[in-house]
Amino acid sequence: MTYTCPMHPEIVSTRPGDCPKCGMGLDPVAPFARATRYTCPMHPEIVRAAPGDCPICGMALEPVSPAVEDDQTELRDMTRRLWVSGPLAAGLIVVHMVGHWPNLSLPGWMHGSALAVIELALASPVVLWGGAPFFRRAARSFVTLNLNMFTLIGIGVGVAYLYSIVAALAPGMFPPAFHDAHGQVALYFEAAAVITALVLLGQVLELRARGRTSSAIRALLELAPRTARVIRDGGEEDVPLEMVAVDDRLRVRPGETIPVDGIVLEGTTAVDESAMTGEPVPVEKEKGSKVTGGTINGAGAFTMRASGVGEHMLLNRIVRMVAEASRSRAPIQKLADRVSGWFVPIVVLVAIAAFVAWAEWGPQPALAYGLLAAVAVLIIACPCALGLATPMSIMVGMGRGASAGVLIRDAEALELLEKIDTLVVDKTGTLTEGRPSLAEVVPIEGGDASEVLRLAAGLERASEHPLASAIVRGAMERGLATSEATGVRVIPGKGIDGIVDRRPVALGNSAMMGDLVIEVAPLAERAEALRKDGATVMFVAIDGRLAGLVSVVDRIKGSTREAVRRLKEDGVHVVMLTGDSSVTAHAVARSLGIEDVEAEILPDRKGEVVRRLQAQGRIVAMAGDGINDAPALAAANVGIAMGTGADIAIETAQVTLIGGDLGGIARARLLSRAVMRNIRQNLFFAFVYNALGVPIAAGALYPFFGILLSPIFASAAMSLSSVSVIGNALRLRRARL
Repeated sequence: MTYTCPMHPEIVSTRPGDCPKCGMGLDPVAPFARATRYTCPMHPEIVRAAPGDCPICGMALEPVSPAVEDDQTELRDMTRRLWVSGPLAAGLIVVHMVGHWPNLSLPGWMHGSALAVIELALASPVVLWGGAPFFRRAARSFVTLNLNMFTLIGIGVGVAYLYSIVAALAPGMFPPAFHDAHGQVALYFEAAAVITALVLLGQVLELRARGRTSSAIRALLELAPRTARVIRDGGEEDVPLEMVAVDDRLRVRPGETIPVDGIVLEGTTAVDESAMTGEPVPVEKEKGSKVTGGTINGAGAFTMRASGVGEHMLLNRIVRMVAEASRSRAPIQKLADRVSGWFVPIVVLVAIAAFVAWAEWGPQPALAYGLLAAVAVLIIACPCALGLATPMSIMVGMGRGASAGVLIRDAEALELLEKIDTLVVDKTGTLTEGRPSLAEVVPIEGGDASEVLRLAAGLERASEHPLASAIVRGAMERGLATSEATGVRVIPGKGIDGIVDRRPVALGNSAMMGDLVIEVAPLAERAEALRKDGATVMFVAIDGRLAGLVSVVDRIKGSTREAVRRLKEDGVHVVMLTGDSSVTAHAVARSLGIEDVEAEILPDRKGEVVRRLQAQGRIVAMAGDGINDAPALAAANVGIAMGTGADIAIETAQVTLIGGDLGGIARARLLSRAVMRNIRQNLFFAFVYNALGVPIAAGALYPFFGILLSPIFASAAMSLSSVSVIGNALRLRRARL
């Protein structure tokens, strides 16, 4: 077991204890892998094994991955404190007003000192019990030297409360500058209590709003049913979802939610995948089709084999990816981070300066006015809105993207998406369906087409390439029995060779045939004609001689043309990249209106194409779905993977389109624009709010209009600023993509 500090992860120990840098208790590292982890929405580097407060900003930690049932312990605690503190603070205001009501005749026992004691009795539970969490967080900020919003709240409320206690019990201790025209020392019990109650109200509203920011993730979690119908020992039974294992046979009835990822074994149906992909049209499923847990079965019943359960389900992987992405930090947040680092010390200095200025030049009671201005500055300047401006927008935006079938790995990619001007797209599986079908088998003159196909299919059984699957499937549909190949060698970007039925067989493009010194001229004209029709042609050599060719057609996806049109209208330059022949590539490109084509590109050169475009000053996104696309995806400014593609492509890319639909890129760019616009609005509001609020609280308007901002109004403004930032972020849930 190892232990580390939540604030200084470089501190690692084999035994529990305290951090030598900040003194905080070390947390165990190992349980993080399985136990629920908690993090701060403003400081995602803070990760704890148990709920609590952020040691940097003092905010309540929340689960890294939201559960279906949200943990509302902090909300319940703050709500309970608000329900007690609110009425007491309201009663305190009434008592304070009664004591200062002009010409009001009061009973003899209700003299000034008695009212002061009543105010003290009403304020103490509010400040000491209701505000206890704030004072704890303020004290911790001093211990760890991470000054934050609770530092300001603690100083402001604490000064007002302690000053009022001394003024109520020993008013003679104060110099004349604290006394008004009637010789009384002003009390600020009502300010301390009302500020506490308003901060509690702000915390309750903020916690409720923060809970709604992860509603999209919880909606995804709710897609999965609680049980699955398992076929075992000739019978069927409903079992809890967590008891389903890989390779279990499941029955899915009409209208039911598919419980886990799997493969259809029997039956045909149409599945509503809109909750996962954002596409409203149901997808036809038949034997061999993949189905995804959390999607809704249509009118047909089918049986399936479970292939992905638990944390390996696509649904759970999506939830985990969205949750992690929500905690990432966008480059735009660096400005807010730099400002926040200096903000609290500067505010404390401004508060001190305001107190000194009022004491020196203010009217009587000058020191009392100075104290009031200092407390107002401390309260109104709380930097919570500034800290929440970016993470709240990112959290809501990531969830909105997930509901539209767009998964974004980190906030940096989200920020870059709106800036891309060039999109490089792989052809197979990205522009096309990625499920090619065998079109023609053309033997050499006098050859046997069935034998050519049988041996080619036997060789391709050892390959996982989509074109190989089409050839094998075509042989099976023609009733040909294929043998297993040995000594198989895959040459990336060229083809494959090996031994089938003790005969050397090679299948690939003209470059591969050239490497093998095999002449393809007898079939070159026929191959060229097929390529002009958009087919992919592969030559087959048997026993070291050309035996024929096979052509495979990969149909263009129905949504690709519209997606390319939208991207071009949006000013994005589209480049098609493929290992296919130039003739085939240009045939597909012409039908889609793509002018820039890079054909016959080997996998290791795809990254070179991306880097060449970047060297021209372009901001490049790369969209692909295969293993051979991974280097280019990693080299691009933004890598975009089709969710129907290889796992390594999805792991390498920063954006995943769940439905494998190129139209998702247009949706992703709309999302990027909406989120970045929202962040800029939040940052503008937070900066302007503090730029205007601090001088007003310090008394800048008093010389001109006689206005001095009460700390009570400052507290209300501070709470509403945080809530307004979160409210603005929540508008992203309705963003049109």
